[in-house]
Amino acid sequence: MSVGTGLAIASSGLSAIDQQLAVVSQNIANANTSGYSVETANLSSATAGGQGSGVISAPATRQVNTSIQTQVNNSIAQQSYQAVISTTLSGIDQVMGTPGQGNDLPSLLANVQSGFQTLMTDPSNVVQQNTVVSAAKTLTGQINSIASTLQSASQSAASTITEDLKKLNSTLSTIGSLNAQIVNLAQQNKSTADLANQRDAAIQTIASLTGAKALTQTNGSIALFTVNGIQLPLNGSSPITATTTTNSTSYSIGGTPVTFGGELGGAQQLNNATLPQIQAGLDSFSQALSSRFAGAGLSLFTDPIGNVPTAATKGLSAVITVNPAVISNPALVRDGNVTVTNASGTPIPPNPAGGPAGYTALIQNVLNSAFGTTTVGGSAQPPAITAYTDATGTVSLPYSGSGSLSAIATNFTANEASISSAALTQVSNVGNLVTALKAQASSTSGVNIDQQMSLLVTLQNAYAANAKTVTIAQQMWQAVQAMVQ
Repeated sequence: MSVGTGLAIASSGLSAIDQQLAVVSQNIANANTSGYSVETANLSSATAGGQGSGVISAPATRQVNTSIQTQVNNSIAQQSYQAVISTTLSGIDQVMGTPGQGNDLPSLLANVQSGFQTLMTDPSNVVQQNTVVSAAKTLTGQINSIASTLQSASQSAASTITEDLKKLNSTLSTIGSLNAQIVNLAQQNKSTADLANQRDAAIQTIASLTGAKALTQTNGSIALFTVNGIQLPLNGSSPITATTTTNSTSYSIGGTPVTFGGELGGAQQLNNATLPQIQAGLDSFSQALSSRFAGAGLSLFTDPIGNVPTAATKGLSAVITVNPAVISNPALVRDGNVTVTNASGTPIPPNPAGGPAGYTALIQNVLNSAFGTTTVGGSAQPPAITAYTDATGTVSLPYSGSGSLSAIATNFTANEASISSAALTQVSNVGNLVTALKAQASSTSGVNIDQQMSLLVTLQNAYAANAKTVTIAQQMWQAVQAMVQ
């Protein structure tokens, strides 16, 4: 082998090692980058006249397990869907109170009942009358707080949708640009590995937002499809939009309805069904509370101007309060302010001004009827309203509206806790799945630092050997030149 051939081989080796070092360095730098697939520099030997003449460097490629990668994206979509629901409901849990600690609706309702029971022993006691009014204020205050939290949660879901759509449209445009670059480089037989890794990260973002799935095309580009089979636009010509009204959110692409999973799907579920259902349950309890007390002879719980709603009033829970007339005259919790009729058809009017200070008829009616299961007239209490209208139409609450006020309050509280607990369990389960799948993906497609560091040492030694060969060749040429001179 001539000196020139040896020098050419060593020079091609140095060039190939430079390419490998660049790939290894990039792999190490991205070892902790989610979704990054390890890259490999592809080398082959060159021959001339049947003899080795150096090394040929081919475009770097990726080591990708597409099946696991798809599973990871699917699980991330599920995780994002459940996470936005669970996070929202956890905030509602905090204001709902904790059973047994006196700050939940059943406990606060029981405090009002206890106040009337105490007042029964001394109806003229002003302190005890005010205690009843105070307990009633605390109950309505808690109802208002829950309603306010639900409203804030709805607004937060709407904000999430707005921000997610901006991110979605931007990321789709990025993928479209990466598609074009990848196709162009592939046609030039150049490496697309770096751009493909960037695109995979963007695809994972889309999966997290929408649950969309990626399909690789024959030219190396990818297409994205939603859970209902609609192709997402990658050129920015038809941005994805949302139409959001009270308790209703819908998505569309150029006017075509589209269904999403991921975080956008979770936010839609909150706005279209989960939050309206909880709100409807709270309104239903508020209406039953107001009407049952009025039916016992005392309009204690009303809207701000003292009216008792006759049907389920949407948003009643946000405004329900203690009747201003009762606040001005606490003695009404003894006397009453509504005429009712007993089982025999006899009207029972309120205790008139100057009436007996020890009047107990109204208090008995409240304890036996408002807190009980039968009306003053002896019939069964009408059940609390359990049908509400959401984005899909009229739906029934998943619990009974019959029974006492305490039962209704308990059913409402338990239902919210059940929804929240189920969402939290789902987040935990899906989170474990994501962790397991990412670990599996990392073991097959991810960067193994030990392997990369070992390869780095090998390349450094090979570089030194090739550099030594070049040095020796140079020395030989210098010796030849010296002999010629």
